[in-house]
Amino acid sequence: MDMSFVNRIKETDRIQKALQPGKSKLIMIYGRRRCGKSTLIRHLLLKKDVYFMADQSESSIQRSLLARAISEKIEGFDQVTYPSWESLFTSLNSVLNEQITICIDEFPYLVKNSHELPSVLQKLIDAQKNSKYHMILCGSSQQMMHGIVTDSSEPLYGRADEIIKLQPMTAYWLQQSISCDPVSAVQEFSVWGGVPRYWELRKEKSEFETAIKDIILDQHSVLHDEPLRLFLDDMRESVQAYSLLSVIGSGCNRLSEIAGRLEKPATQLSRPIDNLMGLGYLKRDIPYGESPRSSKKSLYRISDPFMNFYFSFVVPNASRLEAGFTNRVYNEIIKKIPQYVAHTWESLCRAAIPYIEIGGNTFNSANRWWGINSKGEPMEIDIVAESIDKKNILVGECKWSDKNDINRILHELEYKSKLLPFVEKKKIIRVLFLKESKNSSYDIYTPEKVIKLLK
Repeated sequence: MDMSFVNRIKETDRIQKALQPGKSKLIMIYGRRRCGKSTLIRHLLLKKDVYFMADQSESSIQRSLLARAISEKIEGFDQVTYPSWESLFTSLNSVLNEQITICIDEFPYLVKNSHELPSVLQKLIDAQKNSKYHMILCGSSQQMMHGIVTDSSEPLYGRADEIIKLQPMTAYWLQQSISCDPVSAVQEFSVWGGVPRYWELRKEKSEFETAIKDIILDQHSVLHDEPLRLFLDDMRESVQAYSLLSVIGSGCNRLSEIAGRLEKPATQLSRPIDNLMGLGYLKRDIPYGESPRSSKKSLYRISDPFMNFYFSFVVPNASRLEAGFTNRVYNEIIKKIPQYVAHTWESLCRAAIPYIEIGGNTFNSANRWWGINSKGEPMEIDIVAESIDKKNILVGECKWSDKNDINRILHELEYKSKLLPFVEKKKIIRVLFLKESKNSSYDIYTPEKVIKLLK
């Protein structure tokens, strides 16, 4: 199975529809590194089309390399020296006998050395001087790619016919890709997350332990420095991003705690935190029912599973891993894995809530709730969500253990749910999310059910 291409059905359909013969189209595709952008594009391009991977060399060299790539489809195209991007693209349009697609991968590299390029493309599009070719522009620099087409001050604003942000995929597709049982899929997802290239690397190893050691922990392994590479795509201050996630990964979740550890005013952290949230690396938790604008109970957590694993286990052990103590570090990590996976399980369960239907009721997005209950006591509940019709409240508990006393868990949930301060006049629907359960008389969701809901 081509894992970079699992579950790209919607994206494939959108791109194929856009590339039908007729008016030339501009398609923008972006997303974090290793999410399968290039694989998706190469799969869709026809034999007559042109694929070009840009790099960070000078613009004159890049034009020469692009001309050479085009010459593989149009003989002799690289025999001419093109003094500008406009001359190259205008010449391409004049020599084509049929409409093709030209894809420029890592387009931000070209823009860094040719700031005029977006303006050149705008001019060609507006004057319809690119009528003989569709263009796909692709990049891993999410902020730059997003800004190119959504910032009203940018030349290509409003010109794109399709803008596709390729997202990491769900645990369902990881399970399909590495062929494991649902319980193992939750554990694997807590390490590799939804990035297809990580799954490919994982599948090359026979055992979970071997994969973690050889792909992440070993100082020479392919993903040992992965976060820094990701930050360099999008961050001017990659050290600051690294420091923020390191502190949060160590257990500091409140803004005041994070600022204290970094010895910086909290006001200086708003922008970098917002950037990390926009890139999908951080999330802000607030209790169910609180206003995102006014809540003072915000907790910041690492949202991407791979990054969470890395900053929870690799960064704190960096010195020992550099000294070669891979086995020793792994033996310590594996003792903490059940508790770590339990947090991933909670996140997956919350993500599945909008896809659940109970007694004809469907639900909005779920949050945790923590605060003071109606008895004046501190209390937490893993999952709270309101039904679409606002008449019901779903409350749920998540457990990640091999043996559960279902009656005890349900009794505790019944007790706690009645003490929530916002359940008056609403029907309470109680749901358990358990690692394993043979009891079907309650609303119990196991990994098999949850993962299927996230398809």
